[in-house]
Amino acid sequence: MKKIIIAASALAMMSGAALASTDGVIAKYNADVRVITLENGKSFTVPRDVALPQLQVGEKVSIQLNDERDKVTGVLKSL
Repeated sequence: MKKIIIAASALAMMSGAALASTDGVIAKYNADVRVITLENGKSFTVPRDVALPQLQVGEKVSIQLNDERDKVTGVLKSL
């Protein structure tokens, strides 16, 4: 039983590490179309099925991406 729990924990840690993210400061935010543009010029469209925190220009965020880095899977405020 311990081996199964250890294996499951290791698998969970590895799958979490596979997710990509981009950190930055919001330069523009269009809530109507859910587009976040960072100060580095990169823009991300957030799908409707992804929850968004209240966002403001100037806030630091972490944009979570899928493995292919072509779809936003989460948006987190950074400290």
